[in-house]
Amino acid sequence: MKVAYLTAGAGGMYCGSCLRDNALAAALIQQGRDVVLIPVFTPIRTDEADVSTAEVYYGGINVFLQQKSAFFRHAHRLLDKVLDSPSLLRLAMRRAGSSKPDELGELTASILRGPRGAQGRELEKLIDGLKPLRPDVVHLPDAFFVGAARTIKEKLGATVVCTLTGEDIFIDKLAGPHRSEVLRLIREAGRDVDGYLVVSRYYADYAAEHFGIARERTTYVPLGIHLNDAATRDERVRNADDLFTIGYLARICHDKGLHVLCDALEVLRGQGRACRVVAAGYLGASDRPYFEALRRDIERRGLQDYFQYLGEVDRTAKFDFLRSCDVFSVPSVYREAKGLYLLEALSQGVPAVQPRHGSFPEIIEATGGGLLFEPGNVAELAASIARLMDEPALRKILGGEGRRRVQELHTAEIMADAAWKAMARFAGRG
Repeated sequence: MKVAYLTAGAGGMYCGSCLRDNALAAALIQQGRDVVLIPVFTPIRTDEADVSTAEVYYGGINVFLQQKSAFFRHAHRLLDKVLDSPSLLRLAMRRAGSSKPDELGELTASILRGPRGAQGRELEKLIDGLKPLRPDVVHLPDAFFVGAARTIKEKLGATVVCTLTGEDIFIDKLAGPHRSEVLRLIREAGRDVDGYLVVSRYYADYAAEHFGIARERTTYVPLGIHLNDAATRDERVRNADDLFTIGYLARICHDKGLHVLCDALEVLRGQGRACRVVAAGYLGASDRPYFEALRRDIERRGLQDYFQYLGEVDRTAKFDFLRSCDVFSVPSVYREAKGLYLLEALSQGVPAVQPRHGSFPEIIEATGGGLLFEPGNVAELAASIARLMDEPALRKILGGEGRRRVQELHTAEIMADAAWKAMARFAGRG
């Protein structure tokens, strides 16, 4: 079985979906499976060896320009090729966060219309590029691409599967009419997809309710991470001042809830507790106002000596950072469908305190690696962290159990096996 696995790049950002897709494809390739990982929109960025192809389909620049002008829908393909240059795409996508929601809503709906949308030309280019591969299965990166499913099946005779990976956070930010239209198109075009993979059981329920995708059409594929490199070293990294460290590793933005964690820090410091927050993660141009406002608020509250932002970190630095933490928390204000960063923290034996929504309850229940609190309840978050400060034996139990269960349930190899079996079943080969 040959699989053409499309993955959506996120410009210059480390993206949970990109990291997951690359780890999954790399594990399948290592297992001897016939898989080609193909980026759409932009090249992917990953902190492991990138196994994706150099060529990008549905290049973000062409997609945007074709939405704006009929000229680019009929321009010479040589111009398309220039605009799909990986280096140019990386440069241009640094400004992607400045697009208005209305523009993104119209563009998303257009892509969902497949051959009838302004990006029909991009679909033709994708079909032409996939033909020489003769794939048995074509994997779509998310629900925003289901409009291509019927054409792919007609032109290539391939089974089409799609991973549902957290589209809700984008959809919910669209204006009312655009949101309704995008949901309608997903429901309509989604019927042409042969099967869906979901990254959490929570999101299977969400897809059933909002996308009209029956549960029997979805298969749960657990998130997985690679544990076969220096990232799994056992030694604890100690801090020079040895303050109790609450770690945060995720994109720096309102949705991920860093401000909630800082509110909890104020409560803990007010109780006289010797602790601090250390954060790491991507900070895009569109989220800089949020972060600068947060920094000013931290200074106003006199917490600046107990808050540190490390910036982006590579793979080695990421796991060194995690091993320096006593507790981990990303108190997201939205219902997270994935939570890859939680698995990374647990893999290093760091207990977590996470909101009781989205995928977090099932991850914490499966791994036994942490505590849950009511979403947005700063007092309960602070109390849970305080409990772990006061009970080092509990921290050790939760951290050890979390690490053991990640090794048993959430490796890249386990994820790859589950995905391959699901795709084979949808293709009638398993």
